[in-house]
Amino acid sequence: MSLSNVFNIAGSAMSAQTTRLNTTASNIANAETVSSSLDQTYRARHPVFATVLQGQQSISGGSLFQDQGQAGQGVQVAGIIEDSSNLEARYEPDHPSADQNGYVYYPNVNVVEEMADMISASRSFQTNVEIMNTAKTMMQKVLTLGQ
Repeated sequence: MSLSNVFNIAGSAMSAQTTRLNTTASNIANAETVSSSLDQTYRARHPVFATVLQGQQSISGGSLFQDQGQAGQGVQVAGIIEDSSNLEARYEPDHPSADQNGYVYYPNVNVVEEMADMISASRSFQTNVEIMNTAKTMMQKVLTLGQ
């Protein structure tokens, strides 16, 4: 694996974490929205990540992952799924959005879990920035070796 591939790998991870941050922000923004029916109520969304694999390396390639035959080239967002857990129905007959039985439906968003997920995504993004900075420093040091 070439040192220049580190930038592509870290960049794809930063892009994936940005998607994770955006879906978390959307979940938090819609945490208190209400609806009068189950099918119109907002459901929490979560990104699903998948590894992008490199093809079979040649034996002379000298890959660190030679035993496994494949090396990761990054991460991609495979999709965004909706949480299938139950929605919260509250009896609020005076609410303007209440159905004929007096119930309003709240999303299945747990704000505490979403905040923890946001912190985790932020730290992962920060780690990948540090990886890119370290790789940049290493490449600059390589350029000064011949002097």
